[in-house]
Amino acid sequence: MGNLIQQRGTRAPGDDGADDRLRVSSAHDTMHADPESPASREEAHLLPDDWLKIKTVPGNGNLSPGVYYPTVSKRSRSHRHGASRRTRRRAILKNGECNILKSRISQRRLRFLQDMFTTLVDAQWRWTLLVFTLSFILSWLGFALIWWLIAFTHGDLEPDHLPPMQESTNWKPCVFNIFDFTSCFLFSIETQHTIGYGARTTTEECPEAIFIMCLQSIVGVMIQAFMVGIVFAKMTRPKHRTQTLLFSKYAVICQRDGELCLMFRVGDLRKSHIIGASVRAQLIRSRTTKEGELLSHYQTELELHADGCDSNLFFIWPITMVHRINADSPFYGVSAADILQEKFEIVVILEGTIESTGQTTQARSSYTTSELMWGHRFVPLVTYNRERQGYEVDYSKFEETTQVDTPLCSAKELDEFYGNQADRRSIGYMNESPLPGMLYGKIASPLTNIADRLVVDAIRRASLTNKPSVPKYPHDFFNGAEEPSSSSSEDEKKKEANARKNSKQSR
Repeated sequence: MGNLIQQRGTRAPGDDGADDRLRVSSAHDTMHADPESPASREEAHLLPDDWLKIKTVPGNGNLSPGVYYPTVSKRSRSHRHGASRRTRRRAILKNGECNILKSRISQRRLRFLQDMFTTLVDAQWRWTLLVFTLSFILSWLGFALIWWLIAFTHGDLEPDHLPPMQESTNWKPCVFNIFDFTSCFLFSIETQHTIGYGARTTTEECPEAIFIMCLQSIVGVMIQAFMVGIVFAKMTRPKHRTQTLLFSKYAVICQRDGELCLMFRVGDLRKSHIIGASVRAQLIRSRTTKEGELLSHYQTELELHADGCDSNLFFIWPITMVHRINADSPFYGVSAADILQEKFEIVVILEGTIESTGQTTQARSSYTTSELMWGHRFVPLVTYNRERQGYEVDYSKFEETTQVDTPLCSAKELDEFYGNQADRRSIGYMNESPLPGMLYGKIASPLTNIADRLVVDAIRRASLTNKPSVPKYPHDFFNGAEEPSSSSSEDEKKKEANARKNSKQSR
């Protein structure tokens, strides 16, 4: 029992039998502000070496109680006064973006240009709008140059063939009302967008002008459709729907139905729901194979449940996803102290169909070791509002948690300690002491401390053990030659007992 949880005796004020009761002391109570003070050295001597590496961060709005961070050594070169703890490198950022940088790709530009549509959709808005604007301006200028060349080669730009002199010289141009390049540019815009002001029109004089007019109309429609499609696809991307899908900032570990569980919360801000929503979780950490190969980013699927169902959700309000830490879980042998030394990342993925558009969306987030709160539980946030006649979701409590008593040992050690006694796994399952008058006496409320829980459980087990009051020896144990006096005395006692029995029967 001492290996399951580190504990020391403290006095609980206002509690009967507090001198005998054992309570788990938190790292915050153990570590004082001045580590060199005599009190700190005395209390640090009582703690094991693993807990000397832990410091607690009090709740200050950004960090919540119960989140433990490994202390940074004073000899570390990277440590600076006032510098915050560096978070672990993530594969998936908290906003769902993949923190992946790709380099040394052969023919990278050519590969991206071959899929121009997807490239422009994935590009930032400033680049998309720049390409959108340049596609029209360059097409106008290109065809304006072609119209200018047609007019120049036909002789329409000579001083005697300009529009004011065309009636007197009986000159028929390729395009009416063309004076210079500016006129050609305006005519290019009118042709491509079918504006049709009526001042400039083509004639039957130049077949090449008729061909270019048809070609520009076709190219203009293609450019317009291509660019409008890019803008529309970029504006209606399912990725934007993920901005209203929330994941809790922290994941918690506590007991539920006697089992240690890893839990996080998901929510949807919009009134239009996600159809067929499903949540997956993957653990990313290093692993060494039997052959000695190091897999630095090995992915393991975590089994998730929600309210007794599988990972497919009826997503009408925020739901807490639960991963039970059992023998099939990769966290089966991980304790609260082990998390401080482990390096892993839990990637959570929410997928579903948008009800309003019918498109499939995917929201992602991740949790590192510093974002796992051991011994916390999410508070309820769904209540029924009688005034509005509906269920009200208070999203101000979406990130709120409360501390609960949770064993600091791993699920494997917890199973080995309790065995098959499933009804004794949860803290506070007893309403009264198994031995009245011993140590605790009557317990009116559930136990509020894991140390109390383990001590009472040990007493109960000891009381249920059937031990004989008198040791039983073999029938010939005292018939040896070394103790004749004891054997003869026993024979005389047996004879006297038989004589008394016979006398009673005769009477």
